[in-house]
This record gives sequence, structure tokens and C-alpha cells, in this order.
Amino acid sequence: MSLFADSYCLICHGVIDLAISWSSVLLATEDMVVCKSCHERLKPLSGERCRICGRVLSTDYRNRDQCFDCIRWEEDSEWGGLLAQNFCLYEYNEFLKEVIATFKYRGDYLLARAFKSGILRTLKNRKFDLIVPIPLSGERLYERGFNQSEALILEAGLQPTRLISRIHSEKQSKKSRSDRIHIPQVFRISEVEVVLLRDKTVLLIDDIYTTGSTLRHAAKVLHEHGVHQVFSFTIAR
Repeated sequence: MSLFADSYCLICHGVIDLAISWSSVLLATEDMVVCKSCHERLKPLSGERCRICGRVLSTDYRNRDQCFDCIRWEEDSEWGGLLAQNFCLYEYNEFLKEVIATFKYRGDYLLARAFKSGILRTLKNRKFDLIVPIPLSGERLYERGFNQSEALILEAGLQPTRLISRIHSEKQSKKSRSDRIHIPQVFRISEVEVVLLRDKTVLLIDDIYTTGSTLRHAAKVLHEHGVHQVFSFTIAR
């Protein structure tokens, strides 16, 4: 006999097997939202990682504690120093790619809860003045029904600050790495007194770090309005 009502995995929708033990009785059950099988297919990033973007460092794609991508960004006078560090949870494997696609493009808002504990664990003991979701354009928001970055913040029990708005543009997923890096600025500061941003530390939230272009474009417009330091958090890298 179970002490708990059946819980269903947010990813595969199967019943979560809650083995009865003192630890499971004492733990908060609200975090038991992903089954063992799905949890094991989410691959945490481990080993030596780039100190800026968080990617796992390979011997042939690094210089000390940075990957070559971040070295190129940092050596560019326009982009160097804009993004202090990206915190990230999982390897962007085929399983997580499908999970994020279901979350973003198929309207499964509740999947945001699957990442709550990872977000809170990663951000624990780190202080930010403002937590800012990467925005969608009005057209993209209408298509999807919600902003996945804001959903991650809200479902983690945190408070989003809607500082940035986005000009509608072609989907990032359809662009090459070069196109993503060289896109014109698509972000602008919306409805906020610039004095409120001066010397603040901001955390940007997005679902995936691919080239880092989106996050750096957002960081750039924040720095232009007086923000002191910009960090970011993504589910996947």
C-alpha cells in the first residue's frame, strides 16, 4: 500500500514509482515529478567546463579554462566581457532536445516544473538583483501561448523582471552559427527607468545555450543601460 497518491512523470506521463523509505517520507513530494527512467536520460554536465559558457571542455577545443567559442567572443572588442558566466544543467542530447521541443513548440507548459529543483540547486547562494527572461517577440508569443524562459522562472518560484522586449525576427533555430552571431540587435529595454538598472547584477534565463549569440545580444543592451554584470542560466548546453 502506498502512502502517496500516484504521481505521474511530467516527461513520459508514466506513474512514478515511489519506493517507501524514511527518506521518501521526509522529502517534499512536490519535487518528485520525473520518473527514474527519464531522469537517467537527462545527462548532467560534468568534468572540466568552460568558465564562461559551461560547455564540457575537450582537449582539442580549449585554451586553459575557456573553449574556443568563448575565446573568439572575448577577443572581439564588441562582445568581450558582456557575459560573465553561463550556468547550465544538462547536455543537449537527443532526449533533452525532444523534451524542450515539447515544452516550447507543443505547448506543454507544465514541463517547466521538471527543472525546478535543478534551477534552485544551481542558483542557491548566488545573489542577483534582477532575474530576466529572454523575451519572445509578440508574434512568437502568440504562436506558443507562453514564454518558456519566463515559465522556468515562475515554476521555480522566482520573480521575473520583464526588462527586455524583442523585435520579431526569423527563428534562431533556422540560422547558421555565423548568421546568429551577426544578426542586428533584436532586443531593447522596455518600460523601465534606466536609473533602476545602474550597477545592478542581472541573471538572464533561457532554455538553450547554442552559440551564445542570443544571451550576448541581451547582455549588450543591458550593459548599454548601466547594468554592472550579466550572468545567464540555461537548461541545456
